[in-house]
Amino acid sequence: MGFRHKQFPNHVCRLKKSLYGLKQAPRAWYQRFTDYVLTLGFKHSRCDASLFTFHHGSDTAFLLLYVDDILLVTSSDLLRQRLMSSLADEFAMKDLGPLSYFLGISVTKTANTMFLSQQSYAADIIGRAGMQSCNPVAMPVDTNSKLSATSGEPFHDPTLYRSLAGALQYLTFTRPDITYAVQQVCMHMHAPRIDHWNALKRIIRYVKGTATLGLMLTGSSSPSLISYTEADWAGYPDTRRSTSGYCIYFGDNLISWSSKRQSTISRSSAEAEYRGVANVVAEICWLRNLLLELQLPLSRATLVYCDNVSAIYLSGRWSKEKECYVDPQGNPTVDPKKVDLEALVAAIPTISVWCKGLSEIPRYKEKVKEGIRKVIYASLDKKKKTVEEIVEKAISW
Repeated sequence: MGFRHKQFPNHVCRLKKSLYGLKQAPRAWYQRFTDYVLTLGFKHSRCDASLFTFHHGSDTAFLLLYVDDILLVTSSDLLRQRLMSSLADEFAMKDLGPLSYFLGISVTKTANTMFLSQQSYAADIIGRAGMQSCNPVAMPVDTNSKLSATSGEPFHDPTLYRSLAGALQYLTFTRPDITYAVQQVCMHMHAPRIDHWNALKRIIRYVKGTATLGLMLTGSSSPSLISYTEADWAGYPDTRRSTSGYCIYFGDNLISWSSKRQSTISRSSAEAEYRGVANVVAEICWLRNLLLELQLPLSRATLVYCDNVSAIYLSGRWSKEKECYVDPQGNPTVDPKKVDLEALVAAIPTISVWCKGLSEIPRYKEKVKEGIRKVIYASLDKKKKTVEEIVEKAISW
């Protein structure tokens, strides 16, 4: 029954201070932190609720908050010390020094590059699955068949399946190469079967053999946004829904990617590709708005590469049909006319990794343009082949 007042047994007590463990505790903490940093001169980002920006003359700072973990980036050491001192006066906190580990992601800095990896987290997933001695595989997806909701017998431990599938979802933060495979197994978390479990174990076997892979971020003097989109028409065997995927580069850095089953059935491949283009344009508009808040506006239009000419023709009618990106929160948006669409001369197998399975070594029928080299991931393991050697072997015919 809890606490009951003798004189007012039917009254409810109102807490004057939020207690840890209550449902309102996260909201109260977030509001308390937000109110204070606003007094320091920060502005609340309208694109990301966890981001705060500070611009005053030549001083610039960005603060990213996740529960009680804070990532602070400043333009000078003096500004960083001043902000850290102000935050320490108000909250009990500890300075962990330069960024090396944040939310399970290890950060390795070398000169003008930054390598993001979740190697320890991947090892933890392998241990939870009990597959420390498994044999690695070359690719995370079996290209011979696609998963169905009714294939095979029900799996005996759905809780284990959901736990590992959710863990693999977080691993995709630095491993875009498993995005499509994880998306496929996550669609069956409500009723997993033996075939789904085998597909999940194949992803873990692939992760075991590629645990050193991650994302390499480098600086660029004139960055621009370039994106690639692809769709697998009617690929889901049960409902015949399509799967669309895209990847977006900021300069030489892969910063956004997605692999998602479309919510409605497309009657043609052009319609499926068009929906995929609409998704990537919405993401580009959000990224351009975010760059505006960071005072990094782009002077050039963003290129979207698509291998379907019909979808490009349909996308060119945005101005006539008055189709545009509308932010549901009412935030100022970027004009979709600042996005240009161009066709690829031929379908590039590496781009298809976002919506379908690939063979071990894609065979290119034509020369691949220089920008596609960025799809190959970097590794800190010096014993492996370099990126250039892998690319030269992949594009040879």
